Amino acid sequence: MTNERVQITEEKLLSDNWYVLKRFTFNYLGKDGKWSTQQREAYDRGNGATILLHNPQADTVILTRQFRLPTFVNGNPSGMLIETCAGLLDNDDPETAIRRETEEEVGFRLTSVQKVIEAYMSPGSVTEKLFFYLAEYTADTERQAGGGIDEEEIDTLELPVAQALAMVESGEIMDGKTIMLLQYLRIQQLAKARN
Repeated sequence: MTNERVQITEEKLLSDNWYVLKRFTFNYLGKDGKWSTQQREAYDRGNGATILLHNPQADTVILTRQFRLPTFVNGNPSGMLIETCAGLLDNDDPETAIRRETEEEVGFRLTSVQKVIEAYMSPGSVTEKLFFYLAEYTADTERQAGGGIDEEEIDTLELPVAQALAMVESGEIMDGKTIMLLQYLRIQQLAKARN
């Protein structure tokens, strides 16, 4: 780490049950020239990748629906969340990981993907960086069963882009990465229509 205004003085493991939760004690040099000692917890679950599959001829997208406990305990009555296909890198490069996740979750074997952005999704407490991708599919795209692996129960949804965007507005789609990719796609469509 190269920020001279930050000196980590202690790193304490709080949990490694599912992923890694650590508490950091650090000295921070403020803009006023004074050092302060602070503590923060950071949850490290590794980096991930997500992808929006789009059929430009039909103007449809492939999304998933699955149970997400954190949303359930934070006010989502069913705990079900509509999302883009996503997963952790698991020591793979982002493109390899998202191709694997796409096949596992929705069954599509992709021939090409386009990386669009990288973003920290909750940088105040989570270390994860997410790599965002788009890919086209057609009715002829090679497809397996999908549905997730192990204990995952993943439903696949094929929706018109207009309906997916309306679901964002109505609150039916509340997942940040999904909203970002749907908006990115719509911006690209609008830019293309202007040219």
